[in-house]
Amino acid sequence: MADQTHVLFVEDDDVIREATQLALERDGFVVTAMPDGLSGLEAFRADRPDIALLDVMVPGLDGVSLCRRIRDESTVPVIMLSARADSIDVVLGLEAGADDYVTKPFDGAVLVARIRAVLRRFGHAGGGDRTEPEASTAGGVLSFGDLEIDTEGMEVRRAGQPVALTPTEMRLLLEFSSAPGTVLSRDKLLERVWDYGWGGDTRVVDVHVQRLRTKIGQDRIETVRGFGYKLKA
Repeated sequence: MADQTHVLFVEDDDVIREATQLALERDGFVVTAMPDGLSGLEAFRADRPDIALLDVMVPGLDGVSLCRRIRDESTVPVIMLSARADSIDVVLGLEAGADDYVTKPFDGAVLVARIRAVLRRFGHAGGGDRTEPEASTAGGVLSFGDLEIDTEGMEVRRAGQPVALTPTEMRLLLEFSSAPGTVLSRDKLLERVWDYGWGGDTRVVDVHVQRLRTKIGQDRIETVRGFGYKLKA
């Protein structure tokens, strides 16, 4: 998979940018590395990479703003990189549409594992414009009130109107819809949706659930305090 994967890497620190680029290339990835957000946006539009790694604090156009620009144009997976595990940095990046984040300094093997996990979720096959995640439920149309989920066509409608979801949001909704009324813990969702074989930051889950709620209805997904979330049947 890696030798078919084009990574856009935006990082203003010369040492980190060059070292990370070399490490990713040794693992077989094709890397376009840019030092600032504006050049990163130009490279994204020109090359249509398979995944974007964006540092939060880059000049010209910061990583969060760049993520929003990319998300306006594509569902390509995005991983944010932050020098701090600061809640504001993490939440802003995820709310901008990022699918995951990694805190610097990071181990190269961990970064590669995160990249591959994201690409597996997106059903990557060498194309930056792929938008369909792998379905995790049986075919057919599922209905929950005014919400309809076409698990074959990967389409969602609310009150008859199409709802645009990112692949990560779609996978999250499919997990909920496969077990309506069942409480799914954050750890279980990290394992099933984010493909984490290790403990992860549950803020990733919380922010994506909130983003999903704004699209399908705030009361559709219920918080079960101390346990997790469930889709109202």
